[in-house]
Amino acid sequence: MSAGLARVLQRLRPDKGGGSAGGFDRRLLAPMMTGAALNPVNSSIISVSLVPIGAAFGAPPSRTAWLISALYLATAIGQPVMGRLIDLFGPRRLFLTGTALTGIAGVVGMLAPDLGVLIAARVLLGFGTCSGYPAAMFLIRSEARRTGQESPAGVLTALALTTQTIAVVGPSLGGLLIGVGGWRATLAVNVPLALVGLYLGARRLPATPGTRREDGRRPVRDLDLPGMGLFAVALVCLLLFLMDIGAGAWYLPVLTLAAGAGFTWRELRTPRPFIDVRVLGGNLPLVATYGRALLCYVVSYAFLYGYTQWTEQGRGLSASQAGLVQLPLFTTAIVVSALTGRRKAVRGKLLVGAVGQIVACALLLLLRGDSPLWMLLAVVIVLGVPQGLNSLALQNCVYHQADAERMGSSAGLLRTFGYLGAIAASSADGAFYGQRADTGGLHHLAWFMLAAGVLFLAVTVADPSLRRIGREDATAEAEPRAAGR
Repeated sequence: MSAGLARVLQRLRPDKGGGSAGGFDRRLLAPMMTGAALNPVNSSIISVSLVPIGAAFGAPPSRTAWLISALYLATAIGQPVMGRLIDLFGPRRLFLTGTALTGIAGVVGMLAPDLGVLIAARVLLGFGTCSGYPAAMFLIRSEARRTGQESPAGVLTALALTTQTIAVVGPSLGGLLIGVGGWRATLAVNVPLALVGLYLGARRLPATPGTRREDGRRPVRDLDLPGMGLFAVALVCLLLFLMDIGAGAWYLPVLTLAAGAGFTWRELRTPRPFIDVRVLGGNLPLVATYGRALLCYVVSYAFLYGYTQWTEQGRGLSASQAGLVQLPLFTTAIVVSALTGRRKAVRGKLLVGAVGQIVACALLLLLRGDSPLWMLLAVVIVLGVPQGLNSLALQNCVYHQADAERMGSSAGLLRTFGYLGAIAASSADGAFYGQRADTGGLHHLAWFMLAAGVLFLAVTVADPSLRRIGREDATAEAEPRAAGR
């Protein structure tokens, strides 16, 4: 983590005391942030690795796109499942298990003899990195219950900085690692990261269980395994269809609808559902937040992968140079998140973020194979503003809109919808680029991103419930001050 980011996080510490008696236990921050960082770092570090991996295995962009999709396929399924397990059993063991899988996946990927094994390593990596973010959100909510106070805004800001804006470090880190040790180093980096996570998790995460049954026993029987299975089948079929829409696999949408109908039927009839569709269906603001996440991340990930590949193949930069070009995106996002993180209102952030994405997509249409470096950097800086606003605002929406007893699974679903957007972005990259990431393909991709950005803006403008987030908290804080006068 850079010194600049460390200084930002120092300012965002949730309490000034040294312990956990009076406020949020800040000893939890290090394992929370380390675990939550594993997935976004691996999501973005691959962006500069696609071209050298394709060259090593003789694979075009349409095949290396599976390295992106494989991670998101596993993670989109695993996040809400892991979140529900954390809700029921607590975060410690699931955090440690997932982190260990991440380290194993790093070893398998580092030694992969062909593209197939490398894709399998990315699947394992996806499942391994599923536990970090739901565990962090669970701990934030459980600390609020323990202290009787809402967790400080700085905690959610620090988590957002870790889970999204730090993801932008991935291309720069990936470029550096490729320059030193080749593309395999981008997989090997998971080994030390996992070891750090295991150490911090074992030393600092509480052994506190999750929700218990009324008779005091752990709720093993509360696991809705049929519901989880139907959810996984529906999502796999949908994501396989999105990965290769042009393949003519008409049966995949049919299977998706059938499994989705079976899942809904099951969840409506079981007393302890995996995803309570009654509550979810009655919580339209939360459903709208998930829809915004999907649209937002279509743009973010299409840019992350599509733009990075174009700078290497269409503009002729090396992998290290392409990673450095992305660095201002990280810097801008960190600054924006730090400046706006303590403001709980989300509507303004989402509106500015949506407009920022639209402007960045429009700028992509101006790029050519001989565009000067300053134009490449300008596009990245513009996108850094919504990168620093959107992820924090969406996370805060879920924190305020979701049922507290299902915070882990609700946070996991936010990631699932984000990864649906990432899968759609990956599919678009493969479709528009074909054999090579050229300028014509970039412009077609930009129009696709522009459409998603406009929809994101429209859904945000049309949602009146966003005005209440932040306003209610400000009113609640003002009442005790007024009573004390």
